[in-house]
Amino acid sequence: MSEQLDESFETLLRYMRDARGFDFTGYKRTSLTRRVRHRIEQLGVTSFEDYLDVLQASPEEFAALFNTILINVTAFFRDPAAWEFLRAEVIPNLVSARGGDQTIRVWSAGCASGQEAYTLAMLLADAMDPDAFRQRVKIYATDIDEDALTEARGASYDERAVESVPPDFLERYFEHVGNRYVFNKDLRRAVIFGRNDLVKDAPISRVDLLVCRNTLMYLNAETQRNVLRRLHFALAPAGVLFLGHAEMLLSHSDKFAPVDLANRIFVRAAGSRSELTRVEAPDPRTERQGSLTGLAPIRDLAFAASPVPQIVVTGQDTVAMINHQAEVTFGLSARDIGRLLRDLEISYRPVELRAYVEQAKVERRAAKIADVSWERPGAETTWFEIHVNPLVDSENGLVGVSVVFFDVTANRILVEKVVQTNGQLESAYEELQSTNEELETTNEELQSTVEELETTNEELQSTNEELETMNEELQSTNDELHTINETLRERTGELDDAKTFLGSLVNSINVGMIVLDREMRVVSWNGGSEELWGMRAEETTGVPFTNLDIGLPIEVLKPLIGNAFVDPQATGQALVQAVNRRGRRIEVRVTCSSFRSVDGVVSGALLMVESEEPPDR
Repeated sequence: MSEQLDESFETLLRYMRDARGFDFTGYKRTSLTRRVRHRIEQLGVTSFEDYLDVLQASPEEFAALFNTILINVTAFFRDPAAWEFLRAEVIPNLVSARGGDQTIRVWSAGCASGQEAYTLAMLLADAMDPDAFRQRVKIYATDIDEDALTEARGASYDERAVESVPPDFLERYFEHVGNRYVFNKDLRRAVIFGRNDLVKDAPISRVDLLVCRNTLMYLNAETQRNVLRRLHFALAPAGVLFLGHAEMLLSHSDKFAPVDLANRIFVRAAGSRSELTRVEAPDPRTERQGSLTGLAPIRDLAFAASPVPQIVVTGQDTVAMINHQAEVTFGLSARDIGRLLRDLEISYRPVELRAYVEQAKVERRAAKIADVSWERPGAETTWFEIHVNPLVDSENGLVGVSVVFFDVTANRILVEKVVQTNGQLESAYEELQSTNEELETTNEELQSTVEELETTNEELQSTNEELETMNEELQSTNDELHTINETLRERTGELDDAKTFLGSLVNSINVGMIVLDREMRVVSWNGGSEELWGMRAEETTGVPFTNLDIGLPIEVLKPLIGNAFVDPQATGQALVQAVNRRGRRIEVRVTCSSFRSVDGVVSGALLMVESEEPPDR
């Protein structure tokens, strides 16, 4: 049964990846399963199979699911001690090392709603001259959650969100607008937000400071290794990596060296080599002069007739050109020209293109995406190598981005054949190595002992990461409860105001007003009644009206009250002799009508008692 549940959950993950391009297959199953179960329980769904049916029938459910999975728990200056070390030790060294006019490149990976990226901007601005900051600092802030990125670009936060910002920073770098705090516009221009999936998208390169906090702990060991290779590639020589306090890097000492282990700050290890390959783009600004005229139609025809699928996107992400081969291969047409890239299936299938297009626009550098498979029903798998090239004019102004799909299926088949041949050669070589294996047995036993110790250490690290994940989930739940509590407090205040208003209204009536329920118990007794009979509301509320000895002939009034209980429209009057609170005989006029609820149901009787004589002096 457990295997069946596991398989149904994996099927759900694959559908999310294929339908929306969100690949959670590398996330730890314990916390991921817990978050998805939390969502399906909210909907009253009992199984992963049924929830898959919900997603297929209601695509809008994806947004709610992603908001549940992506726990965007973040804050300004989260873990203050670590940020203080970064401010006092790391940033001054970084600014000093990058002297002159050199650009300082910072990457906030998994930035959520932007607090971390803006914290970096404040610390760097504080360490530099304002003009130098605006000219030299570039902060790239990325996340997989588009809704969180939209909130981050707005840079507007409520009072609770900025509680952790030091008062002097809050005054210098935020503008108080209504009940919100808006981050400084000049500093905001240095922060560039974009979507990037750390698991599969190309990393930003030549980064001096890379902040990736409390993100790795959600990933399984294999995916962590893959992401760390990308982060290592992203860092410039001597670049600094800042992780969350549950992330240790104990098994990656060949790539990263600790600067301050307690605060999880590391530096790219000297002499370490990246396992990824940089792709250098040719200079797109090279101008070719010629004396030929009327070349535009020829260029258009050549583009359309190219045997390689190609599309061109403007700087505003609008599809500007599609050649014939792209139409045939990906099912596009001339009607797609003028549409936004994100509205086309090709933007995320066979690969998520938008991050690469955004990177090409920001960095003015070409990117190459290798080994992209394209599976179509009834056809063999096609393999592409995709080139994403920025199109810039002679003044380095961005005109657009070209995306070219090179079919490398034949090359891949050839490579597989070569690999197969190599496998045969290796088999022969292994026979020659059998003699050497006996000598290596002792070494392997020692290595096995070391690996067991490393495994135990990794299990402890995994447990620590799982506890941190649960802590963030609890913090997210606490934030939700805080919001609910604020709403209830506001409602309670409104009810108190309404109650005070009604009490003032009732006591402002100069005549006696008595409200009875259907058992003739006193529900309301106003100040006019207290003045007539000398009994306070506390003494009469809840007491049967017939038990009150107030000098009012209640037996005479019973028919009026009974009629009010029966007929909602009935209103009766009686002029009776009574004795007031001073023991003096007076004549009073009693008006009795039905007391009705909002929906018109009779819930009691309303008595208005007015003295026909002037008040006592």
